[in-house]
Amino acid sequence: MATKIRLARHGRKGRPFYHIVVADSRAPRDGKYIERIGSYNPNTNPATINLDFDKALTWLNNGAQPTDTARAILSYEGVMMKKHLQGGVKKGSFDEAAAEVKFEAWMKEKEAKINAKKEGLSTAAIDSAKARLDAETKVSTDRAEAIAKKAADAAAEIAAAEAAKNAPKEEAAKEEGTETTEA
Repeated sequence: MATKIRLARHGRKGRPFYHIVVADSRAPRDGKYIERIGSYNPNTNPATINLDFDKALTWLNNGAQPTDTARAILSYEGVMMKKHLQGGVKKGSFDEAAAEVKFEAWMKEKEAKINAKKEGLSTAAIDSAKARLDAETKVSTDRAEAIAKKAADAAAEIAAAEAAKNAPKEEAAKEEGTETTEA
């Protein structure tokens, strides 16, 4: 029986979630499978991958062929690298200890890249939140200044209107006061 390592789609419309399965190559995509070896959630950033490393390696060594996407996931998790190193040990290019050292160095480098991406995403999120807050603060201060200016203009208009109202009365009072002194 020809077996494939592939993805079986789950989740609602627009929010896919995949199971990584080993299935007969003739079985439908979401149909019967032999064994579930992990899951893949592309909705998170970076994508969440849970994989049983040993089962995946065993199935690859037994001849299961991964699909393109499954191969990319297995490569990302290091299963393909481990299989490659085991092939080198079988050929006699190097021994098991050297293969394990190479694999550990590769995994540390890979983890460093993943952690750098996660930190970059978190700092980018913090920076964008700070930029939004600064922009909002600037808009708020501009709006407060505009309101204060309007209030000052309105107060000046009211004062000018009051002064215009009181000015004729004061002039009339002055004229009356001068007439009474003349009489």
